[in-house]
Amino acid sequence: YSIFHIEGGLGKHVAATAIASCIKNNYPNRKLIVVCAYPEVFLNLKQVDRVYRIGSTPYFYENYIKDNASLIFKHEPYFTTDHIHQKLPLIQSWCKIYGLQFSGEKPELVFNLRQIQFGRNKWIRNKPILVLQTNGGPLTEQAYPYSWTRDMPRHVAESIVNQYKDKYHIIQICRNNIQAIEGTEAVTETMSNMELFSLLLVSDKRILIDSCLQHAAAALDLKSTVLWIGTSPKVFGYDL
Repeated sequence: YSIFHIEGGLGKHVAATAIASCIKNNYPNRKLIVVCAYPEVFLNLKQVDRVYRIGSTPYFYENYIKDNASLIFKHEPYFTTDHIHQKLPLIQSWCKIYGLQFSGEKPELVFNLRQIQFGRNKWIRNKPILVLQTNGGPLTEQAYPYSWTRDMPRHVAESIVNQYKDKYHIIQICRNNIQAIEGTEAVTETMSNMELFSLLLVSDKRILIDSCLQHAAAALDLKSTVLWIGTSPKVFGYDL
């Protein structure tokens, strides 16, 4: 087996689908087992044989490690020299610490039928949809509602809304209703991550920040405009 263990946020997990592909391409004869915080990201990927949520791994040692010559991929890419000094994109530095031959693998998301149907039924509007993500991060674990290093300044977001609100139905992704901007349909309710990502499938334009949706858009090969503040597009962005 190849055992790939991932910690961190949702966007990092989407990026990690490229690492899963790289592991499988380097070790095609080994079954790929993923242990992570957001298993739904990996469930439909053909290169992944089984997915476990962190903390829900009964008999894992007996099944995959004991008396097996399993390979373990668990190093943290954020603590490497290449990442800290911004020498390589995250995906490449991640593959490098595992000693993998990187061949241009990219993130990937695969929806099941129900998730596709959810997107079609939930997000259809009378005008083309512009997705505007102004704020990111977990809904309950982030100490402050606004993160200056990546969240979109309100005056910038308001200017975008004023520019496009007549032609597009603007769906704003933010963390709470206080951050909602007049002229948008703000989405703050709890839903599955794949249901949220299904919004991208029906969108016409995307104006995003360095958060999970920009990784998901890259995984779906959807060109987007991404605003960068304190993080680096060289490290976390995509050529797309």
